[in-house]
Formats: sequence, structure tokens, C-alpha cells
Amino acid sequence: MNLKDRVALVTGASRGIGACTAELLAQRGAKVALSARTTSDLEGVAAKIVKAGGEALAVPCDVTDLAQVEKMVQTVIDKWGRLDILVNNAGIGTPTMPVEQIPPADWDQTITLNLKSAFLCVRTAAPQMKKQQYGRIVNVSSFAGRNFSRLSGPHYGSAKAGLQGFTKHMAVELGPFGICTNAVAPSVVFTDRVKKRWEARTEEDRKTILAGIPLRRIAQPLEIATVIAFLASDDASYINGVCIDINGGSYLA
Repeated sequence: MNLKDRVALVTGASRGIGACTAELLAQRGAKVALSARTTSDLEGVAAKIVKAGGEALAVPCDVTDLAQVEKMVQTVIDKWGRLDILVNNAGIGTPTMPVEQIPPADWDQTITLNLKSAFLCVRTAAPQMKKQQYGRIVNVSSFAGRNFSRLSGPHYGSAKAGLQGFTKHMAVELGPFGICTNAVAPSVVFTDRVKKRWEARTEEDRKTILAGIPLRRIAQPLEIATVIAFLASDDASYINGVCIDINGGSYLA
């Protein structure tokens, strides 16, 4: 999975799965542009990559704003002359709640950040990838969009399910141009944000959650990043339109 001379753009890259993915892609030889709204954290991840001998560029961006997305993609192309890999990781989780209690504004925000952002990024990156006759797009969906999650609300699950539908459409539309579009669907991942929520739960809640995972543990960010890196590589050159579940066997429990 050598990514030497490839150029990657990872959204939501200031922490968690996004940061881990950016670092891994850089370790495997890619030049990596990192995007997020939190500038300080973003620059910290980029600096870490550079310190390790990689090439990285921090590009602050609100990926729900088309003008900013266009500027972000153009910045990457101006810097390195191409764009080979797009990882749509930006998103926001939601608490569990009955549908009648979801404020319409929260629904709109969740759909926009988790689904519309990916549309805007693909819409903007596709012309360059078509020009190259090469591209790898990986959308970060969720177990909540594949099945059902007791840890998030219906607005989150709906957005992530929509992302999988979008993935399939793009696989068909962009495939003839040498562009593979796939998705990953992680279950609970032990990011810093999840750690705080995990610690706030009762011991009984934790046991119940782990009982639903045959591996009896929560995933680490690197376990998601390695699958994303595989889909971004030429080793996955004939994989198109799939969603890979990364859930420790949760479907089987």
C-alpha cells in the first residue's frame, strides 16, 4: 500500500479518525492536506506529520460552505498539482432522543455536516480526478447508518445512511473515469470525545455495550484508519461502491 507521490485530502482531520488517517497516509508516502474548522488542532497534526518526515498542509475550511470547499480543493491542487485521494471524514455525532424531541434546526445541521459536506467535497474534487483519470474517494459512514445505534439519534443515522447511498451513486457515475468511491462504517471508536462519554456511563451501561460486540472491546482510531488507507491505495483498485463494516462483529451479536 505504497502511496508515494499520491496527494490526499482528509476532512475532519484535527482529531480522532481523521487525524489518525492523515498521519497514516503520510507514513505510507502520500502528501496530505488536512482540513477542519479548528485551526490550532489542525496545525498540530500537520506539524506532527512534518516532524516525522512527511509532507502536510493545513487548510482550515468549513466543509458545509461551497465557496470554502472550492478554495480548499484549489489550494491543494495549486500546492501539489493534483488530487488523488479524498477522505470525507467531517461529521458530528448526536445524542439519543425521540424523534419528536429533535429540533428541526438540529436535524438540518446534522444532515448538512455529515452528508452535504461530502457532496460538496466530491462535487468540487471530481473534475480534477476526472482530468487525471484516477481517484480514490472514501466516505466515513457509521454503523448507525447500516443498522441501528442506541448511542446516537435518528438524524445521525439518517445522515450516515444517506452517505452510503451517495457512495453507490458516485461509484457508478465516476467509475468510468478511473475513480473508485467506497465507504467505511465504523461502530463505536475510542476517540477522545468517545472516551469522555464512555467514562460518564455507568459500569452496567458499559457491560451492556461491550456484550453486543463479539470482540468485547471498542475500536481504536488506527483500526479504522488502516481500512481507509487500504481503500485509498492501488491494492483496492477493483473495489468500487462498497461499504466496509468495521464493528468487531456487532451484526452477529
